[in-house]
Amino acid sequence: MLYSIVKRFFDFVFSSMAFVVLLPVFLIISILLFFVNKGNPLFFQLRPGKNGKIFKIFKFKTMTDQRDKNGMLLPDEARLTAVGKFVRKTSIDEIPQLLNVIKGEMSLIGPRPLLPEYLALYSDEQHRRHEVKPGITGWAQVNGRNAISWKQKFEYDVWYVDHVNFWLDLKIIGLTIKKILIREGISSATSLTMEKFKGN
Repeated sequence: MLYSIVKRFFDFVFSSMAFVVLLPVFLIISILLFFVNKGNPLFFQLRPGKNGKIFKIFKFKTMTDQRDKNGMLLPDEARLTAVGKFVRKTSIDEIPQLLNVIKGEMSLIGPRPLLPEYLALYSDEQHRRHEVKPGITGWAQVNGRNAISWKQKFEYDVWYVDHVNFWLDLKIIGLTIKKILIREGISSATSLTMEKFKGN
């Protein structure tokens, strides 16, 4: 309980400082994506937060809205631009989520916020990942990110819920920086992005 209060304080202070420092990067990427995407560089998605409460997450839009002759969106690989690929590989697409942290909807460290449609698919144990605020990075992200299975990902998320503490969060921050530098685990083993969770 005490750490959750301290954690919120650090979340607010450090995310605010980080957003100010990264503001030039935010503006430059926004301009580049505006031109290559031919539209809004940001997109908003509904995601479940702590206790499953729905909120709007902010992200950079790394793919275009290109469609085929039948009006269907092209595969992710065809819609990902060179700028979008760079933004994804360097994890710059996560910068807008600092605003979610500042607002108190997210934490810097915690299980990644996934799609609302997954809520009905979780087992009771997997649903425990929502006992804490979702994070920009987390234990699953530094242990494989999109390169591990959904089962492994949820096991890491629940393990974090049961073991959350200051030193673990500090370790995750350090490992996150390492992962960004070596650009590891960005894609799944079978596709550019993580396949949708279809239940257990």
